[in-house]
Amino acid sequence: MLVVSEGGSSLMPRVMNRVQWVKLAGSLLMLGVAGFFLMRFWREDSGVSEKAFFYDLSEKKLFVAERGLVPPIRGMNDTTEDGVRAVVISTNGRPEDPASRRIAYLEKYSPELKRQMEEAKARGGSPEMGRTAAQGHRWVKRVDDAQWVSLLTPEGERLVSEWAVPGPDGLSPVVCTP
Repeated sequence: MLVVSEGGSSLMPRVMNRVQWVKLAGSLLMLGVAGFFLMRFWREDSGVSEKAFFYDLSEKKLFVAERGLVPPIRGMNDTTEDGVRAVVISTNGRPEDPASRRIAYLEKYSPELKRQMEEAKARGGSPEMGRTAAQGHRWVKRVDDAQWVSLLTPEGERLVSEWAVPGPDGLSPVVCTP
């Protein structure tokens, strides 16, 4: 039994303070956890890179440039437009592993399609050339191939899809972004 004199102190305010402190600490902890998850949400990558791999044909090297550029673009070493888009894949399905990366194929656009795409981009519209016709003006090749082929040819279609089959280990390659 607790006897409290009129001028004395009781344990009740201390108990309430302790309960209030526990509630405050719990609230701050939950606020911190919510803040942590909110920061992860804001920082989370959407998966779409604003950069892309390009390949300098004269230097025979990969480099990174803006994804929206229309190849061929200026390469690494001079003003020559010998930079073409490179589709880089990871053969083990882990794009973060640089040792597993290789170039599946290269891509560039005909001068006519490049001109139309750049004009359309500047005015915020679409190229005059239709989608099907444009596919015929997209040229592809492997790094070591001598000739560029149209994407509309059987060879072009095979070239852009041959890399996507699982390897001997059963793992499917994935496209890498910078």
